[in-house]
Amino acid sequence: MLSIEDFPEYQIPGAKQVRFNPYESNGGSVVAIAGDDYAIIAADTRLSSGYSIHTRHQDKSFKLSEKTVLASTGCWCDTLSLASLIKARMQMYEHLHNKKMSTTAVAQMLSILMYNRRFFPYYVSNVLAGIDENGEGVVYSYDPIGHCERKKYSAGGTAGPLLQPVLDSQVGLKNQVGVERSPIPMERAKAIIRDTLISAAERDIYTGDGVIFNIITKDGIKQERIDLRKD
Repeated sequence: MLSIEDFPEYQIPGAKQVRFNPYESNGGSVVAIAGDDYAIIAADTRLSSGYSIHTRHQDKSFKLSEKTVLASTGCWCDTLSLASLIKARMQMYEHLHNKKMSTTAVAQMLSILMYNRRFFPYYVSNVLAGIDENGEGVVYSYDPIGHCERKKYSAGGTAGPLLQPVLDSQVGLKNQVGVERSPIPMERAKAIIRDTLISAAERDIYTGDGVIFNIITKDGIKQERIDLRKD
């Protein structure tokens, strides 16, 4: 696109143009897979800006309830702001209705909160995972203005375009003929997530250092951590 510098005759003497960009991409990648009675969501631990690494140990997942976990990447200040707002709204809901929000309700509320900011959106890539009212694992993915889609697997963040095709092949079995489709065991889902994020760390400088897994079942949430490459 042409800018005003390409038309010197349009410049006004003495006028100074100041550009303002309120957003900053702090990188990170998220992968989530849902099974019949579980959901696993994992995110890397590198928080960076450009070629500078701020920390190698940042947990990008937010435990919203005993059955719901949100993982967010992008602009870290927007991530913290959005997570705080969600937790406040969930607390208000619990005090008003005397019960905790379900994963489905949290997913809908997050979509509304993001859509309310559509003219100045949160610069955040969100993936929500949990157990629904029927005890089934669910994954919800979002775009920056709140469009929500319920899936069985999803990837987001800076390495999302690299991760999603792997999930389409290994979990969705896309374009595969004669393959028996069966529920994915939990250990198999963990292995797929681990392998995809290891591959992302080899190609994406904003993904690395470590991965924190949140394994969600009817018994609660369990966290595990593995190491990735550190360069």
